[in-house]
Parts: sequence; C-alpha cells; structure tokens
Amino acid sequence: MESKETLEKKPLDFIRQIIADDLATGKHKTTVTRFPPEPNGFLHIGHAKSICLNFGIALENNTKCHLRFDDTNPSKEETKYVESIKTDVHWLGYDWGENLHFASDYFDNLYDFAVQLIKGGNAYICDLNADEMRQYRGTLTEPGKNSPYRDRSPEENLQLFEKMKAGEFDEGSHVLRAKIDMGSPNLKMRDPVIYRILKAHHHRTGDTWCIYPMYDFTHCLSDMLEEITHSLCTLEFEDHRPLYDWVLDTLETPCHPRQIEFARLNLTYTVMSKRKILQLVNEHHVDGWDDPRMLTISGLRRRGYTPESIRNFCNTIGVGKKSSWIDMGVLEKSIRDDLDPKAPRVMCVLDPLKVIIDNYPEDLTEMVSGKNHPKDPEMGTREIPFTKELYIEKHDFMENPPGKFHRLGPGREVRLRYGYLVTCVSYDKDEETGEVTAIHCTYDPETKGGSAPDGRKVKGTIHWVSADKGIECDVRLYDRLFNHENPDADKEVDFKEYLNPESKVVITNAVAEPALGEFEPGSRVQFERTGYFCIDPIDSKPGRPAFNRIVTLRDSWAKQQK
Repeated sequence: MESKETLEKKPLDFIRQIIADDLATGKHKTTVTRFPPEPNGFLHIGHAKSICLNFGIALENNTKCHLRFDDTNPSKEETKYVESIKTDVHWLGYDWGENLHFASDYFDNLYDFAVQLIKGGNAYICDLNADEMRQYRGTLTEPGKNSPYRDRSPEENLQLFEKMKAGEFDEGSHVLRAKIDMGSPNLKMRDPVIYRILKAHHHRTGDTWCIYPMYDFTHCLSDMLEEITHSLCTLEFEDHRPLYDWVLDTLETPCHPRQIEFARLNLTYTVMSKRKILQLVNEHHVDGWDDPRMLTISGLRRRGYTPESIRNFCNTIGVGKKSSWIDMGVLEKSIRDDLDPKAPRVMCVLDPLKVIIDNYPEDLTEMVSGKNHPKDPEMGTREIPFTKELYIEKHDFMENPPGKFHRLGPGREVRLRYGYLVTCVSYDKDEETGEVTAIHCTYDPETKGGSAPDGRKVKGTIHWVSADKGIECDVRLYDRLFNHENPDADKEVDFKEYLNPESKVVITNAVAEPALGEFEPGSRVQFERTGYFCIDPIDSKPGRPAFNRIVTLRDSWAKQQK
C-alpha cells in the first residue's frame, strides 16, 4: 500500500481537487465516502476502480469510507454475493472498519421518508401498469402526460401505501411515485417510481417487507443518513443527480451529500456489463465467476494478479470526466511491473522433447546452482538436479535451422541454463510420423555453470528440466477472453461471436524443476523465457501442481496490431 506522503505528491484529479477545496474552505471538516455495491453478482475490474477511488480518498485524508450494500431487490440478491464482495474489498487492501452498512438497515427510515413525501403532496400511488406508464412517460422530444391518479389526496395515498405495505395488492398493481414534473426534459424527473411491490424473501429482513424502495430514492437517503460528504458515481448516474438533490431538498434533510460523477472503466478485449458476464457464466462459456479469464476480481485473484498490481493500474489510468478506452495492455503491464522484481525464477518445460547426453555418466545426479532472481541476490539460489536425460522445449530444436536460429540443431552448441554447454550430435525420429522423438548431445564437462574456460562464445541459452527428477504438472495458458478489441462495437453481432477460442489452452504433460513442488498454492513465479504463472489454489493436487499463466513476458498482442 502506498504511503500517505506518496499519495499526497501526486497531481490531484478533479474529484480530489473538489474535496481539497471543500476542506480548505471549511465546507467540510472531514470527508466521508462510500462504496455501494448491489449484492446480486461478483465484482469486476470496473468496480475495482471505484473501490480504489473511494477507499483511496479515505486513506489520503485519514478518514473513513463506508461499505454499503444496496440490497433493495431481494429477487436477485444473495448472501454469497455479500461475502464475496467483502472478500474482494479486503483482498484489494482496504478495510471499512466499523462502517459496514446495508440499505436494508434503513427500511424503516425510508418508509417514514416516503410517508413524509406523501403527506406533503410530493408523492402519490399510481395504478398504471408498466406498459401504460411507458406510454404516459413521453419521449426525449415529447413531454409526458400526468397519470390519472396523480391528483389523489394525501389521505387516500397514505391509505393505499399502507395497504401496499400490508401485502393487500399484487406485484405491479400499485407503485409510489414522486410528484415532480411530467414535462421535464430529464426523463428521470418525470414522476419516477420510488417504491414498488416485491413479494420476495429478503436475505436479511426475511418476509418483513413486501414493498421495497427504488435505488434513486434509497441511495441519496442512505448517503444522508450516513453523513456521506461526497457521493462518487460513474457517469451513467449524471442524469440521476437532479432526482438525488430533489429528494433531499424536498425532505429538507439536515445533511446534503454532493454527488460527483466520473468516467467508468472501459477496457479493451472484454465486456463490463454485469448482464453479459452473467450470460457467459450461465451459458458455460467460462468455468464460473472465478474463471481466470474473467476480469472479475475473484477471477483475477485466481489467475494470479496481485492487489498491488490492480491498485497501481487504477492509479495509472486516473479519474476523468469523459469516457475513454483503456488498452488491456495497460492492465497486463501493471502485473508484469509488479511481479518482475519479486517473482522467483524457475524452469518449466511446456512441450517436452527428450535430450540424451551420451557422454554423461548413467547414474549421476549432479546439483547445479540457479539464481532465484537475476537482479536480486538476496533472493538466494536453489539447487537444480542435472541428469543424463533432460527435457527441453520442442521449439528449441530444428532439424534444418536458419542462420539466426541460436538454439539446438545438428552440430549446434547451446548453453543449458545454469548447467553445461551441449552440442547436438544426432536425433531420433518416429518412422511413421517423421516427428523428432529425442536428441542426442554431448556435453563439455569443463563448462559447468554455462561458461567455457577457453572463452568460446555461445549465443543460445535454453531452459531444461531433468527427465528423472522433474515433476509433472498441468499448465493452463490463459489469454484474453475476446479476440476483438471491442466485442460490443457491432450491436448487430452477438458479442459471444468474438470469444477467443485460444483463451484457454490446457497442457497436461508439462515438466517442472522439483523446487516447484515446495511452493504453496497461490504462489507466483516466472517460468524463464515463458511468462508469469500462479499455482492454482483450487485445482492443484499434492505432488502435481496446476499452473495458471498470469501474463506473458511481453505484450504479444501489441505486436499483432502493428
């Protein structure tokens, strides 16, 4: 986590500037923010931006940020989502302390506020059904029409509202609407619904209520009750702000938080719609909400992303007023930058080809020393078994190599990382398929550690694993879930048409150096020359780890676009 001093040195974005000005002028003595997720799904990278913003501001100002669940739609909400969201926020490095709240904590208050609006002639019970309400609403160019029930007396509205609460009406038959202006150019102000009937079991209040407040009514009043100073929302809520202010002004509340909108995160090669993410899960295009290809926080965590990398990503992209697109490469760079100085280096062969060193003693197992990190001596070294038979990557050998191929080929000499210089003298082939099945080499006993005492230069260095001592493992090569920069770009094409068929490649015959058998699930390492990997905490088995590729060593997608 960044220090307060480091954060203070950064240029202020427009939200932080507003807060700084409010504190400087004495408008507020402190600032209080909140993160208000709906417990009807799992959080994704877009939510992480809001989490880092709201909790980050609290840390910078040595104050508090509330975690509040907007649980006003019991038909879609579950306790499992509440727990997953709490886990995600904690994992990102933030703590709400004693400030854990639920909108359902305020159901009694919200009902009383609704009654207050009714008594003041500012809300009414409407019997129009959903289709009729849409017809009365008007369009962007035409004003709406008043509901025929708009002029009911406060007394009649109170009686009907009480009957709604008592469960005497069916769902959809009656709603409570704010009485504002059906001619307003802002459709959100055309007598919006603020309460509806939902006869569903609530995950916290059970069957106590059968009427539930709408988001716009709940949100501003929850902010007020918690004395939030700055209510930070994404740009799609800009049209909701007049209603936010109207409710608080009409009720003459003692506290009036300020709603400020910022641009949501738009990331290439993915979708951010909760509905579309749910579709991917339900239709089994992915292996659940925590599929490592998903940009849910649980998916990123399982893949091996670190909370530091996500916080750094959110700091890098900043906070703006206008929507823009962030390239996926920025997120991938954040995890590379975070892991490069701290991920230990190891060797793993993904596509094994056997190498037999003909002049190496048959029963000898020799330990060679490998650096755990080339730039950090404090990370120490490890002992790697070197034996007569090894595995290298198939692509590190060619029968007829071109001149610039600096790996193994007939008569070619290479350096085995931390081991010896070896020269290919022959190779075996399958008579039927023509596939190379083994390479025969000789080694120079004087070159242990990879350097030649006679000073000869060898350009190629390749990684390897002992065939006898290596451990078998499963490797999942995860890539971007979509192969189109913006899967939502063409509204006439189903976004699932752009799913990347190579987003998950499973390797079941990989072999890793034995040191990897001692790493705990969740550990992150760099497979030399290959990429960064994480030991899957769910699918790994004792003696047989499963590795998820977090990210490649370089941005291969950027090269493809050139």
